[in-house]
Amino acid sequence: MEAMIAKRYVKALAGVMDAEALANTKILFDALADAYKEKEFSTVINDPEIDDTAKTSLLLAIVEGAKSEAVNNLVKLLVEKRRLHVIPAIAEMLRLELAQMNKTYEGKVYSNSAVDASTLEALGNDLGRKMDAAITLAFVESEYNGIKVEVEDLGVEVSLSKSRMNAQLIEHILKAI
Repeated sequence: MEAMIAKRYVKALAGVMDAEALANTKILFDALADAYKEKEFSTVINDPEIDDTAKTSLLLAIVEGAKSEAVNNLVKLLVEKRRLHVIPAIAEMLRLELAQMNKTYEGKVYSNSAVDASTLEALGNDLGRKMDAAITLAFVESEYNGIKVEVEDLGVEVSLSKSRMNAQLIEHILKAI
């Protein structure tokens, strides 16, 4: 539910801002989303006994560095509609929107054996060529017996399992006999 609400706000922001302003707004909302992880901040923002004007003042003070009327209006609207809990989702939707605009995505490579940086770069370039995007991959050590490449924002997952490969090889040999 929060993602759907956040998507509407981000769509509105994308309609009135260029890519650079949207990137700056993303940085602000990332900071606000990180602030939500702090117990004190979350307590103040979610406390129904604290006046909305105090919450508005606090949030506007945090985002005043942006000097953006659109961001200020969004903060005021979120307070007015009592949707401050959506701020972390807005930060995530801004990240997704910028990734789509710039066609730059981040992915992960899972394996139980180390994958060097040149291999990660080659995999990212090859996958990026297929998807018409720039893909940066990071290695994550896991228990996966093989290699799995995952780019969540694109909905792409490619895997090669050693056990599955062995099973297919045995099946092929048995069919040949």
